[in-house]
Amino acid sequence: MTPVPHRSHADDLLSFIRASPSPYHAVASAAQRLEKAGFRELRGTDDWTGTTGGGFVVRGGALIAWYAPESAPAHTPFRIIGTHTDSPNLRIKPTPDTSSAGWRQIAVEIYGGVPLNTWLDRDLGISGRLALRGPGGRTDSRLVQIDEPLLRVPQLAIHLDRTVNDGLALDRQRHIAPVWSLGATEEGALLRRVAAAAEAEPDEVLGWDLMLHDIQPPGYLGADREFLVSARLDNLVSVHAGVTALTAAATAAEEPAYIPVLAAFDHEEVGSGSDTGAQSPLLERVLSRSVSARGGSQEDWSRALAGAFCVSADMAHAVHPNYAERHDPDHRPLPNCGPTIKVNVNQRYATDSTGIALFASACERAGAPWQPFVSNNAMPCGTSIGPLTAARLGVQTVDVGVPGLSMHSARELCGAEDPGHLAAILGAFVTSG
Repeated sequence: MTPVPHRSHADDLLSFIRASPSPYHAVASAAQRLEKAGFRELRGTDDWTGTTGGGFVVRGGALIAWYAPESAPAHTPFRIIGTHTDSPNLRIKPTPDTSSAGWRQIAVEIYGGVPLNTWLDRDLGISGRLALRGPGGRTDSRLVQIDEPLLRVPQLAIHLDRTVNDGLALDRQRHIAPVWSLGATEEGALLRRVAAAAEAEPDEVLGWDLMLHDIQPPGYLGADREFLVSARLDNLVSVHAGVTALTAAATAAEEPAYIPVLAAFDHEEVGSGSDTGAQSPLLERVLSRSVSARGGSQEDWSRALAGAFCVSADMAHAVHPNYAERHDPDHRPLPNCGPTIKVNVNQRYATDSTGIALFASACERAGAPWQPFVSNNAMPCGTSIGPLTAARLGVQTVDVGVPGLSMHSARELCGAEDPGHLAAILGAFVTSG
């Protein structure tokens, strides 16, 4: 059976994922945990002068959090944990109400690299945020989460398509509109439903960022419950581990030797090119302000950045038992054998030997295993926020991740022990060594 400490962490992770069906909910869940540990939210328009201790900034589906001990000099280097809150899914279009052949449907758009066959025949709910009309011409944002079986993308019966198993191909646009009722298109039906869920009136809603999620709860799998199965393991495993490491550093009896930072970006799955993505100046500006707020100069900021290091934590590929030839023959990570260190000499990952040494040292201090990962050179290699952060800030970076199967699926799999290993390693990384 999985050791008790890892099972406790895994249980908490599954609760975190269940409460976080959208990037906005993931940020809200993380913020709630940070506030419980004594962190306070700082807004961009606030005066940060003299701010020490734990702070965090929220922008949409992104969160930047840090812990600066009162005694820490302004030039104290950062130890950054980079993650992302978004996952590939189906997102609702601005004009959603449509119908076909007597069925009422919802118009959706594909977000990120979605294996569309994994979304077929699943009970789907709706989550995201609404932009509401506020007093004085302002707008307010409100989260909405409907964990009810409202929608379904029905698969065509095999009797009507005998080739369905030939390639598991699916037209990317024509056949993904979920059904949710019978009858002709009813203008505004979806708007009324989501507004009611958010305790708002339909005429208050000015815009939305809404998406579909599988309402099947996360859980355990295997003869000894040694695996986790859930939506959005990529990359809420890393977000949760980062929050765990940061709050542990802030509440430890001994002050950390560095300034621990959690950067949870949005839109990684579509290139990070937004004001909340890793390509944006968000992290740079927040960290720079945190230095100046503590009386630091431009020289202090430069010193803090020069001594900084970043661990970019994203999910990785475990070797697939049915497609072993798709993996590098000498690098075949398995679940429950520790996180992987990802290497790609063409800089799809930002790892080099110094990063390997630093992360391996953190693993030793945490008493946790790790595994090397290299993609099959005959196939295109994925990437993560590591190279973007390294290029944007000029900070040494190592790419790591928990190995799993079914990446980007509506329901992914990883080892039950590995998320706990990752959290312990990240805790060691941000505090010492």
